[in-house]
Parts: sequence; C-alpha cells; structure tokens
Amino acid sequence: MWRYTAKRLFQGIITVWFIATATFIAMHLVPGDPLASDKAVSPEIRANLEAKYGLDKSGLEQYFIYLGNLAKGDFGISFVQKNRLVNDIIREHFPVSATLGLLAVVFAGLGGVLWGALTALYRNRLPDVIIMFLVILGISVPSFVVAAISQLGLVNLNTFLGVTLLPVGGWGSVAHMLVPSLVLGLSTMAYLTRLMRSSMLEIVNSDFVRTAKAKGLPPTRIFTKHQLRNAVLPVITVLGPAIAAITTGGFVVELVFAIPGLGRYFVQAVQQLDYTVIMGTTVFYGAFLVFMVIAVDIIYGFVDPRVRLN
Repeated sequence: MWRYTAKRLFQGIITVWFIATATFIAMHLVPGDPLASDKAVSPEIRANLEAKYGLDKSGLEQYFIYLGNLAKGDFGISFVQKNRLVNDIIREHFPVSATLGLLAVVFAGLGGVLWGALTALYRNRLPDVIIMFLVILGISVPSFVVAAISQLGLVNLNTFLGVTLLPVGGWGSVAHMLVPSLVLGLSTMAYLTRLMRSSMLEIVNSDFVRTAKAKGLPPTRIFTKHQLRNAVLPVITVLGPAIAAITTGGFVVELVFAIPGLGRYFVQAVQQLDYTVIMGTTVFYGAFLVFMVIAVDIIYGFVDPRVRLN
C-alpha cells in the first residue's frame, strides 16, 4: 500500500507542476502590463515588484523565480489590492468556499446514493420515471439558472409569508448556507444518481447476489451488505473529483448569493487582470483537485485492494 501511495503522490506532484507551468505560460501570453492598473504605481514600487517577480528578466528566469516562490508556498502580492498577499486571500476566503462545498457534497452524496438505489429498486416504475426525469433536469439546467430561479423563489416565499424564512443572500449562519449548497450540489447529485442506478442494476443480476438469495438471506441484508456496498464503489471513485469540482466550481453561486468565497475573488481578479491572484488561485485549486483525487484513490485502495495491483 505504501508503494501505491508513493506512486500516486509522485504523479500528483508532476500534475501540479504541469498546472503551474501551463498557468505561467497562459498568463504571459495575455497582452498588457501586469503592473498597469487604475491606480498609478510609483517608480520605486514598480522597481521593487519587478525585482521580486523578475519582470525585468527573461521569461525563463521569471519561470524559475515563479517555481521557487511556489516551492516555498509564496503566491505573491496582489497587483490590485494594496499590500495584500495572495496567501492571505486564500487563507481568509477559501474556508467559506470549502464550507459551502462540503455541505453541497453531503447533499449530493447522500441524495445520489439514496435516489440511485431507489430508482434501481423501482426500475421502470413510477418512482424511477419521476426521479430520472428530475435527474435529467438537474444535469441539463446550468447552475446559474438554478441559482437565479432559487433566489427568485426565496424572494417570493419570504414576501408571501411576511417574514424572512431563508436569507436571499449573504453569509454568516446555517440559514445562509442551505439554499446555495443545495443549488451547488444539484448537478453532482443528479450525476451520482445515474451512476448509482447503473451500478445497482449491474449488481442486482450478479452471481453473488443470486447465491445470497438462494441461501435464503433476508432481503434487507442482501440489499445493504451485498448490493449497496458493492454498488457504491463507483460513486466513491468519482467522489474525490466531485468534491474538488464542487468546492472550486461555485464561482457563479457565490456571485449570485453574494457569498464572500474564494471563487468570487477569482472572478474579480480576472476582471481586474490581477495576475498574481489569478495564478495563485489557479495553482491552489489545481493542487486541491489533484490532492482530492489522490485521497480518493488511496481510500479506494483500502476498500478494494485489487486497484493496488494496477
């Protein structure tokens, strides 16, 4: 197991290096001066920034300075927000995105397993038809549309009741988190429902399930110990990327619901051409995605030892 873990970690480091390199090249292909902004920069500040990031040197020298800073965990200083480190932006606002993403993952994971198992048990019957219709809607409708409709529905509901049942936007309490987390996890829950349904239908017709039935085991034990346990393995496989995708993909939801998460700052950095924030958050999000994939692979190795042989 240690050899398998070391192999996956090495592959993860290579992947993060590739992401960092691709980000560096992409940002240097963008036209314009990274130090040009609405606020005038004094010659002294400009000289200090050029020296720190090697902007007065060749592209190759800048690249090695960039990698050296990343190796030390230094993402640099924002070119737009005065005297603010990119590390501080990530440290202050990523926990908000992570909290929102964690709630969305819980909703998506539990809902996907529950609804997927239910549709498999009631295959081609009314519950299966209704749930699969809703699943198709959940996959097809973009998150920004669902977010806007949900916010409009909250406004109408609060107006009808005459009280604020759930906040329309903002952050700070559990009530603020409920609707955004549901919206954020909806498409992932729909995907996991389809995956769980397909996996359950394969397991139902497998030899070991027929053997369990022939032995006269109770249906509940067959369902929980044999069908559900084996059918959930593909869901575990995609759960790591799904967690990272939800946590790092809530840009639109954070903007619509005015949530002070890291995604909102990333969008602002793109609009303001804040190069260091863009590069720092991109590498951070990429490394987080890689870490989650590796973590799930290792967990999957414990659940199913056969994958360690690959």
